[in-house]
Amino acid sequence: MLSYKFWQKHFFGDRAALGQTLQLNQKNYVVVGVAAPRFTWYSADVFLPLKLMQAPSRRYIIDILLKPGVTRDAANAELQPQLEHFAQTAPKQFPEHFKVQVEGLNDWVVKSIGGTSYLLFGAVGLLLAIGCGNVSILLLARGTARQHELAVRAAIGANRRRIVRQLLTESLLLAAIGAALGVALAYGILAGMQMVLPKYAFAPEVVIRINLPVLLFSIGAALGTGVLFGLWPALQLSRPQLSRMVLSGTRRVAGSVHGRRMHDALIAGQIALTLLLLAGAGSAMEGFARLMHTTLGYDPHNIVSVGVPLHKNAFPAWAARAAYFEQLRASVAETPGVNMAAISSNATPPRNGSNLRFELLGKPSTDQRMGSINLVDPAYFPALRIPLLQGRLWSDTENQTAAHVAVINQTLARSYYPNGDAVGHSVKLPDIESRPPEVLSAPGIADAWLTIVGIVADARNDGLRNPIKPAVFIPYTLSMSEGTQILARSDVPPLTLMHAIGKQVSAVNTEQQIYNNVEDLSVWISEEPEWQQDHLVSWIFGLFAVLGLALAAVGLYSVVSYTVAQRTNEFGIRMALGAGRGHVLRIVFASTLVSVGGGVLCGLALTLGLNKIVAQWADGNAHDPIVLLTGTLLLALVAGIACAIPARRASRVDPMTALRCD
Repeated sequence: MLSYKFWQKHFFGDRAALGQTLQLNQKNYVVVGVAAPRFTWYSADVFLPLKLMQAPSRRYIIDILLKPGVTRDAANAELQPQLEHFAQTAPKQFPEHFKVQVEGLNDWVVKSIGGTSYLLFGAVGLLLAIGCGNVSILLLARGTARQHELAVRAAIGANRRRIVRQLLTESLLLAAIGAALGVALAYGILAGMQMVLPKYAFAPEVVIRINLPVLLFSIGAALGTGVLFGLWPALQLSRPQLSRMVLSGTRRVAGSVHGRRMHDALIAGQIALTLLLLAGAGSAMEGFARLMHTTLGYDPHNIVSVGVPLHKNAFPAWAARAAYFEQLRASVAETPGVNMAAISSNATPPRNGSNLRFELLGKPSTDQRMGSINLVDPAYFPALRIPLLQGRLWSDTENQTAAHVAVINQTLARSYYPNGDAVGHSVKLPDIESRPPEVLSAPGIADAWLTIVGIVADARNDGLRNPIKPAVFIPYTLSMSEGTQILARSDVPPLTLMHAIGKQVSAVNTEQQIYNNVEDLSVWISEEPEWQQDHLVSWIFGLFAVLGLALAAVGLYSVVSYTVAQRTNEFGIRMALGAGRGHVLRIVFASTLVSVGGGVLCGLALTLGLNKIVAQWADGNAHDPIVLLTGTLLLALVAGIACAIPARRASRVDPMTALRCD
C-alpha cells in the first residue's frame, strides 16, 4: 500500500501503479492500493503487511477502534481479564501488577498543547475586554459630542427608545464591519499561524483550517460585544438635558464630571488589562530565553547525525556487523571538511539513551535503578566536546573487541558514589537483549559486570527542562541493531557536506543508504517539545500584548484628544490670562495621571494575583521585578506618547481663536 504523497511523487498519480512491483530491502512487493491523501500514518511512504511473530522479544503497538457508544472504561474492563490471562501464560513478559488503560490517539496532542490553548483563550479574552473598553470609550466620546444633535431630536419628538435604537444601529454597523475585517484577516493569517505551531504538535493527518461553527461563534461574539458595549453609552446619551443644552455650549456639557469619570474608569481598565498582557508576554519571553540559554553540556553546532539503516538480515554475524560499522565511520571521517566522526547508536542528545535498569556491584540490588544507557564509540565524547572529568575513555581496540568497560556521567557518580570513588567499580545492565539477526549483542552481556573506567561531565539526555538522568556509556559493539548513527563534526555548516558524506558511504557499499531527514544537532534542540511550546507561547503573548498596547494607546489618545477639543475654550482663556504652554501641557497630562496610574496599580495587582495560573502553562515568573518594571515603563512610555500628541496641540491653541469657539 502506497501513501498518497509517495504515489504522486514517484508514480505521478498514475493508476497503472496498481499491480506493479516495488523492491524494498532487496525484496519484491506488489502494489495493491494507494492510501487516501490524509492517511499518513507515522509519515510512512509505504505500508507492508505485518508479520506477527511469537518471539518474546518482539513488541507490538495495538490500535483499536471502539464501537459506537463504548466508553474507555468499558474497554478497560473488557481488556483487563484478557491481558491477565496472557500474563499467566507468559509471566516474564508482564509486570507483577498492572492495570489496562486505553488512551486516545489525540491524548498526546491535548497534553502537549492543551495548556497553550488555555493561555491562548485567556489572551484572547483579555484582548476582547480591551477592545470592548475601546468601543465604549469611542462611542461615548462620539455620543457626547453629538449631545446637541440628540437634544434637538428629542425636542422635535424623538422618544428615548428611538434614540437608543439609532445609536445601537450605529454600534451594530461598526461591529459588523469589524467582524468582516476580522474574518478576512483570519483567513489571511492562517498559513502564518501554521508556520508558528510546533512541528509535532499535531499528527500529519490533521488539516488546520477555519472551523465554521467556531467562525460563526466568533462573529456572534463580535456582534454581541459590539452591541452590548454600545448599549451603555446609548442609554447614557438617550436622555439629553434640554434645558442645559439651551443654556450651555456642547463642550461644557460634554466635559461633565460624570463623563470624565466614565472615561477615566474605562482607560484605567484598559491600562490594567494591557499591563497584565505585557507581564504575561514578558514572563513567557523570559522563560523562553532561559530555556535557550540552558547549559547543554555538549556543543551542538557544526555537527550532524547521519542515520545509517541496514537492509533486513544484513551482516547477521556479530564480527561482520561491528567491522562494517567501523568501516563506515572511518570512511565518513575521511570526507573533506569533516574533522571527526563518531558512532552514536542511540545517544544523540538532547533526548538520548535507552531507559533501562542498571545494577551496581556492592550496592543493594533491591532498588529499581533506572538510567540512560548509551551505545557509543570512544570518539563520541570529543566529537560532542563532552569533557572527561576522571579516569579514561575506552580505546579503539577495546571498542572493537566489545570489552566489558563503561563510562558514567556526573549525576550517576554523585548519586551512588558521593566519595568520588566510582572509577574501578562495576555496573551491570540486565535488560540488554540479543535478538539475532536484528540485534546482535556480545555473549552473556546481560549477566556481565562492566568495569567503570571513567566519569564524564553531565550533558542533557532527557530534554531541555527535565533533570539530567544517570547515564551509562558502553561500547556500541556490546549491542548492535540493524542500523546506527554517525556523528560528523566540521568547521563549516555540516549540511553542505551531506553529498560528499553520501559518496563516502557509497564507496564502502554501493547499496547502503542514509536517511534523508538529516539535521544539524542545533536544529534537534529547536524541535524539542518544550522549546517549541515556549516559542509558541512567547509569540502568542507577544503579539497579543502588542495589539493590547495599541488598543490602549488608541483609547487613551481618543479620550485625551476629545478632552482637549472640549476644553479648547478653557485653554484659550487660561493662555489669554497669562498661562504658558508648559502650564497647559501639565493640565493635560495631569488629567490622565489618575486613570493611567490607577490602571497600572490594578494591573500590577492582577499580574501578581494570576501569576500562579499563568505559571502552570508558561515557563517564567511574572513576579520578576525586571518583567514588571519593563512592562510598566513600556506602558508608561506609550501612554505618554498617546497623551503628548493632543497635549502639544492644546499648548499651541491661539487664544483669540479659542475664545471665538463658542
